[in-house]
Amino acid sequence: MGSMPTSHFSGLVAPPRDEIFELLGAFRRDTFPDRVNLGAGVYCTDEGEPMPLQVVREVETAMYEKADPHRHDYRAIEGDAEFLALARDFTFSTACAADRITSVQTVSGSGANHVGARFLAETLRPRCVWLSNPTWANHELIWQTVGVPIRQYPYYNPDTRAFDFEGMMATLEAEAEADDVILLHACAHNPTGLDPNQEQWKAIGALCQRKRIFPFFDNAYQGFASGDPDRDAWAIRYFAQLQQPALEMVVAQSFAKNLGLYGHRAGAFHVVAAGDGCTEGARDAVMANLAQIIRSEYSISPRYGSDIAKTVLGSKVLTAQWYTELQTMSSRIISMRQALYDELVRLGTPGSWVHIVDQIGMFSYTGLTYPEVKYLREKYHIYIHSSGRVSIAGLNTKNVKYVASAIHAVRSNPDAVPSA
Repeated sequence: MGSMPTSHFSGLVAPPRDEIFELLGAFRRDTFPDRVNLGAGVYCTDEGEPMPLQVVREVETAMYEKADPHRHDYRAIEGDAEFLALARDFTFSTACAADRITSVQTVSGSGANHVGARFLAETLRPRCVWLSNPTWANHELIWQTVGVPIRQYPYYNPDTRAFDFEGMMATLEAEAEADDVILLHACAHNPTGLDPNQEQWKAIGALCQRKRIFPFFDNAYQGFASGDPDRDAWAIRYFAQLQQPALEMVVAQSFAKNLGLYGHRAGAFHVVAAGDGCTEGARDAVMANLAQIIRSEYSISPRYGSDIAKTVLGSKVLTAQWYTELQTMSSRIISMRQALYDELVRLGTPGSWVHIVDQIGMFSYTGLTYPEVKYLREKYHIYIHSSGRVSIAGLNTKNVKYVASAIHAVRSNPDAVPSA
């Protein structure tokens, strides 16, 4: 009897697993009653439970009662035209003419980022893409898969725990070239929670104009960051209205966080053209190229989440209700930042913690080291990303003192923390 043939896959090397999902799995397996999940970016109530928005629940009820016989039908490859027009206007408002923008529906923000990266890789053919250091880990993976070399611009200064605007500008001034892509977080930078101010955004826009750097905005938290969708879209709208020369740019948009549609994958990708790229023929060509990419990957996007988003955005009453809920969510995040900061200060925890309240959005770059994070996980059952990034949404009035006391214990007794 002959030996078993060698498998084609026997020598396959497993890539690193996604840390956020590994943390989530470990948290769910943990039976410690006071365990705390500060890894996953999912909004929770003060009781630590998921919070479907009331406006979403009302829309779901109406959809169920309507029982539209077409609710399971295929849609066009490019997506639902009504949803896309509403999503476009939610992002851009009146910052630029609608005939400059070509939009397609995507599988949430991750899908929009990937469709966009592949589209630019195949059409613009950039020398490289500039990503902030640090950035959302999936940005790197997505651009690697489309074969575009990655460069990094400074963003976070670990000494000051602040946005490194000077380092960013100096690096791009010295090293960026025409038609390089730069990925920018529209608001609530992930993972640092640090955003440029409006004057800094203006300087970044002027640099992109002068050096002909191509902006790619990731718009994942509009309305969720500050509670004001217009404020959170300021940078995108400012770039879109720039003239002499007008900027061409793209935007990846998600409704996962701001509508709580995490698992329903409602997103869009927008291409903003200028000059002769605004003609009907040019827009049709952009749409055809995007549709071909989508067809080759997943054919069409899910419709349930986009139906909810379309219904909310298409009603002034529901939109007003949604905006009230956005303010409630963002206010709770801000209050949890303040509570964590206040408790660390009250305890006299070594180090400066003011950066926690200076940051914005769901995440905070705490400055905790990997050995500290590992020790917090093993001894206190507090699950934090190895970078020290915490999801503020995982804090509540019942666990914030426990988290602060654990951080205080770690910082006050560094000799107890094993080195990595």
